[in-house]
This record gives sequence, C-alpha cells and structure tokens, in this order.
Amino acid sequence: MILYPAIDLKDGRCVRLLHGDLSKETVFNASPADQATSFQAQGFNWLHVVDLNGAVEGRAVNIDAVSAILEAVSLPVQLGGGIRTLEQIETWIEAGISRVILGTVAVRDPDLVRRAARLWPEQIAVGIDARGGMVATQGWLETSDIGVVDLARKFEDAGVAALIVTDIGRDGAMTGVNVEQVGEVADAVSIPVIASGGVASIRDIEMLKTREGVPIAGCILGRSLYEGAIDPAQALTLAAC
Repeated sequence: MILYPAIDLKDGRCVRLLHGDLSKETVFNASPADQATSFQAQGFNWLHVVDLNGAVEGRAVNIDAVSAILEAVSLPVQLGGGIRTLEQIETWIEAGISRVILGTVAVRDPDLVRRAARLWPEQIAVGIDARGGMVATQGWLETSDIGVVDLARKFEDAGVAALIVTDIGRDGAMTGVNVEQVGEVADAVSIPVIASGGVASIRDIEMLKTREGVPIAGCILGRSLYEGAIDPAQALTLAAC
C-alpha cells in the first residue's frame, strides 16, 4: 500500500479543513515547499497535493505554491483541484506533475476523462468525493445525483491510474476511515483505489490492509500526520508489509 501525505493549499499556505469547509481551516505550514521537503525526508514516496482555491474556482490558483513544491522535492506528485480541461492537464504534466486528479469534470464530462487517460497513460486519476454515498463536486460545494460506485464503474475500461475515494463527512475530523465505502468501490472495479478522509491512527491503515476483498492500493494521510497521531516510520513500515 502506498501512503500519500496530503498538502492542501489555500491562499498559498498548507492547511487542513474540517469536512471540506473552507471557513474551518487550520494552517500547518506557511511554506508548502518546506512541508513537502519534510515529508520527503520522512521517507514517503509520493505527495498528494490539492489546490483548494482552484477546486472552488475551477482554475489553477495556487500555481506558485505547487511550482515551489515541484522544485523542492524529487518525489512524484499527484495534483487535484480545479483541473477541468485537457489544456489544464497538459500544462500541469509539462510542469512536472506525475498524476492529475480529475473530480468535478469526471461527473460533468466523463468523456474528457477518457480522452485524457488515452493521451496521458497512467497519469490520470479520478477523485470520487462522497457525501452520504453520493458524489460531490465544485470543491464539495455541490452534491450530484450520481452514486459513488456508479461513477467508479463509468471508468472501468478508461485506463485511469487510480480512483481516490474521499468520505467528506470524515475528512479532517480524524474519526476513522470509511473502510466499508472504500472497499465497496475497490470490489466493484478493477481500478486501483486510494482511501481518503478520516484516517486517524495506525489502526485505520491496518483495517484497510486486512479487509477481505480486493486490496486497497493506497491511503492519504492528512491531519493525523500533522498533529502527530501517526508516526511516519511506523506507518510506512506497516504499509510495506
């Protein structure tokens, strides 16, 4: 299992939100590049970066912060937030992003996701952000009428590299990962699934690894890392078992 430390960008700073609410932020580092360097030093092999402002506005906002991260570390970076056109995808990949995460556009224009996956093999992921079992869009401000598993199945043969399944109700709350929901998606498709939202302790990683069914490919770590609830060395050792 790959562990992805999260760097959520708002107004150029590294923050964590509660339940995706932009008004409920905690600033953990004024320098996202320094935070990325710290995660690399701790032994992580990937970074998960989200442009929170961009997710709401539908365009890249924290460009300077993302660029600084790319310059600071040698780790592959997956980036999401407001990326909704082929031109935007191409710009970020040319800038050095290893994997682009498409969320809102996956609901509104699934054909664009399929085209992107053909153009950039293994570099496109779909972000499935769940609220009450339904997919949320537009920086989690809107809730669609599409179920989580239904959206996942739309991309079964598209060639996307991964599905990132986030439980909005648990995100930033450290109340425990939604193993059942993530597992339901993993069992429904052949695409690698990454769990996100609510990871509070090593126990959450253990539950993801030991669940019956299709293995969970990865897990995103946010507030639990920043607040010291998860020891990076212990988590990485467990994930590698």
